[in-house]
Amino acid sequence: MRYIGSKVALLDSIEYVIKENTSGNEKIFCDLFSGTASVAKHFKNKYEVISNDFMYFSYVLQKATIENNHIPDFKKLKKIGIQDPFKFLEESTCNKVEENYFITRNYSPYGETHRMYVSVQNAMRIDYIRSTIEAWKNENLLNQDEYFYLLASLIEGVPFVSNITGTYGAYLKNWDKRAYKNFEMIRLDVENNGHRNKCYNRDASELILEISGDILYLDPPYNSRQYAPNYHLLETISRYDAPKIKGVTGMRNYDKQKSAFCIKKDVANAFEDIMKKADFEHIVLSYSSEGIMSFSEIEEIMKKYGIAETYKKYNIQYRKYKSKINNEEKILYEYLFYIRKDVQREKPMLIAENTISYNYKSRMKPSNKNKKFIKSPLNYIGGKYKLLPQIMPLFPKDINLFIDLFSGGGNVGINAEADKILCNDINTKIIELFNTFKNRSTEEVLKQIDLNIQKYSLSKTNEEGFLRFRKDYNKTPDPIDLYTLTCYSFNYQFRFNNSHEYNNPFGRNRSQFSERMRNNLISVMNRIREIDIIFSSKDFMELDLTTLGPQDFVYCDPPYLITTGSYNDGNRGFKDWGEEEESDLYDLLDYLNKKNIKFALSNVLSHKGQINKSLLEWSKKYHVIHLNYNYINSSYNTKRGESDEVLIINY
Repeated sequence: MRYIGSKVALLDSIEYVIKENTSGNEKIFCDLFSGTASVAKHFKNKYEVISNDFMYFSYVLQKATIENNHIPDFKKLKKIGIQDPFKFLEESTCNKVEENYFITRNYSPYGETHRMYVSVQNAMRIDYIRSTIEAWKNENLLNQDEYFYLLASLIEGVPFVSNITGTYGAYLKNWDKRAYKNFEMIRLDVENNGHRNKCYNRDASELILEISGDILYLDPPYNSRQYAPNYHLLETISRYDAPKIKGVTGMRNYDKQKSAFCIKKDVANAFEDIMKKADFEHIVLSYSSEGIMSFSEIEEIMKKYGIAETYKKYNIQYRKYKSKINNEEKILYEYLFYIRKDVQREKPMLIAENTISYNYKSRMKPSNKNKKFIKSPLNYIGGKYKLLPQIMPLFPKDINLFIDLFSGGGNVGINAEADKILCNDINTKIIELFNTFKNRSTEEVLKQIDLNIQKYSLSKTNEEGFLRFRKDYNKTPDPIDLYTLTCYSFNYQFRFNNSHEYNNPFGRNRSQFSERMRNNLISVMNRIREIDIIFSSKDFMELDLTTLGPQDFVYCDPPYLITTGSYNDGNRGFKDWGEEEESDLYDLLDYLNKKNIKFALSNVLSHKGQINKSLLEWSKKYHVIHLNYNYINSSYNTKRGESDEVLIINY
């Protein structure tokens, strides 16, 4: 694909710079401004890859070729007789302009504006393919890998029939010969590097806080041309969201996709922000002699946050061109900048090496010290954030539907890797809050939180303002108001009386909506919008699990019968947990096992001298993994060393 700033011609030079400055033991490579993923694809056979781009169509391409490790087999389509989806999509009859054919009606001569980006015939084919892919997804005929692979194959084919000079900022007034070709999808090659690669569609300045690794490659925009308007048609085909468009070219609104790297007064601060936050040892920057950031600024910023003696600049002649003004031949240079950063990493929170199991050969993989999990913004009793490095590697791979049956604060569910995720909890207030995070914009949510803080003068010491706010909330409950309340409550907890009124006391000198909590909240809201996740509030026995299949997975983190967390003593205002509920859960898990559905159960076999005898007896049928617990868990007010925390699995 033709793409502004593509680094295909520079791949050998980038590889040379990396080889010259690294030891060869590096594991994780990040392409933070990935574009069409040419650099990420080049290095995929050498490293585990993280890639990112703010443009959604770029994200689609990366999902198909970076996150995927194999060409999908489309099993469900084959079951209904579609052996080759490419042949089906390209050859099926398509001779009627449907009402939802947005591309045909707006970017071909068929529409009232007579735009000439693609021919009517090719526009109809693009619309047919795009709408069919979406329909297959909605009918559960495609998993996530298959969906993005087909969508990327569609996107890659569009430039070959587009009536443009190189970008979609304008179309040609006369038809280029390529526009007369019949549209064809591109069957993409996919390399299997044996790693769980990850792709993002995020603002780089936000994402950089959540990732870490060994090599960070930066290829930001270098001039004042914003990328979004130049690829608006590919963005619209990818999203297929029928946006409001305007102007001769049918431009979609791209205000939220503007890059600070394209603004002269902002670019240096944007680059410094990335350098400051980067948790990577080796940093390589691509930049052009036509860039709006000066080389002196680049050097100063890189040396400020890196080891000055390791700074290097490489000059690479990129191409020659003639000036339109004086007809002189000029040389365009691409520059590669390198610096090493002194990254001090903490040891993993939990040590997996001493994992012990009964009747089971341990499946515990070494915890990846560079793996960063997203922390829920909710402090929920029994939360599993600190155990994620131990339990997540034990879950099956290639999960279709991941069910977090007792999701609580959502730490497990929001970090799960699956085509679809269902987070369920009996606490309707929590689920309502997560649905609000999912459906409202980040700006809206943060604005309401800040207005609440201002209105009630909330602080670590203003108990009067807190109590006034709590009283007002209980009169007119609102999810974001509830979240704000918890931020200034004792231990940040969600506690309700039997009338479902919030009754947690003031968190004097301890609790506040800090910058870290703000960042956690932003990260979670971004995460739940980029994955296919649903939040539901049902009793675990009322959730329909009869339709699950062998590729689905159920994770259970119920209240622990022998601990004294407030979810057992009625303080939550929701259903208590006792012997009857415990027995019902065992029966449910036995049922799943008979149906060949994988499950994992978090629990404790013993705690403060007490033994859960029923769990101990029931667990003998399955594999019991004893987890490390070298941390203090305030939920139990005891050292975890006094508890035998386990994960019980049936696979």
